[in-house]
Amino acid sequence: MKCLYVYNPTSGRQNNSKNKEYILSELAKKFEVVDCKPTQKAGDAGIFAREACGVYDVFVVSGGDGTMNEVINAIANVENRPKIGYIPTGTTNDLAHSLRIPKNIKKAVKIILDGHYVSHDIFRANDRYGIYVCCFGVFTKSSYATSQKEKKKFGRIAYFKYGIKEMFASKAFPVKLEYEGKVIESDIALGIIANSRYVAGYKINNLARCDDGFVNVILFKNRKKKVSFFSFLRIFRLFLFGLKSLRNNKKTIILKLDKFSITLQDDIVVNLDGENGGTGKFDFEVLKQHVDIFVKG
Repeated sequence: MKCLYVYNPTSGRQNNSKNKEYILSELAKKFEVVDCKPTQKAGDAGIFAREACGVYDVFVVSGGDGTMNEVINAIANVENRPKIGYIPTGTTNDLAHSLRIPKNIKKAVKIILDGHYVSHDIFRANDRYGIYVCCFGVFTKSSYATSQKEKKKFGRIAYFKYGIKEMFASKAFPVKLEYEGKVIESDIALGIIANSRYVAGYKINNLARCDDGFVNVILFKNRKKKVSFFSFLRIFRLFLFGLKSLRNNKKTIILKLDKFSITLQDDIVVNLDGENGGTGKFDFEVLKQHVDIFVKG
């Protein structure tokens, strides 16, 4: 079996270059061929992943959620996709938390060597792909607006710094959700489309399944132009106590869907797996069990 290891030297606060030799030596215990490529710029991980299709059996990537998003977008519509081994070295690592992949390098590598994997859903938003979250509204710009330098220096605290600034200037905006012949129109403070247990480092839905073909759609209604104090309370409630705490809340829309569309005004930017996902109208579709990722058995 052939394996390609790709790492992001600037991801998170760990030194991926320093751990390279250990990771390669461990992978060599399982795979007959182990090649290695470092990323030099944004987009490289995706290029390497696409080139690996049909050539390598396993593609191991060391980086954060943004690096994984590159990989998923590169291989989503390609045949002969390799199985993915994930060594999380980013700032929040939401996908890794949801899949119970530890940040400890040795433990993460052992999961790949043990060989147990899950066929993970992904979702398509127009011509882009995501694997764990799509969100829009208050707080959602921080993951891609915060500089890599600040992330490396302060870790997750860097996000809070940006988020507090955004909090005091946030405004509600209209959203139109269309699904199964139904239409919902409302002003909201925040929208979350989640395919994971964790978002922004917090466990929001312990019952989420990564392979059931559905995502959770969560919309926080807000009647006033400015995001209200009570909307913030409901948002904090989600992140502190999880989705179950909002099940009977009339001002929060919670749905489980596999195909739908969302229309946003042009100045609202969608956050797709922590990256800038664009603006406007988005047609969403879940691609069930589309990629294989090594997880703890």
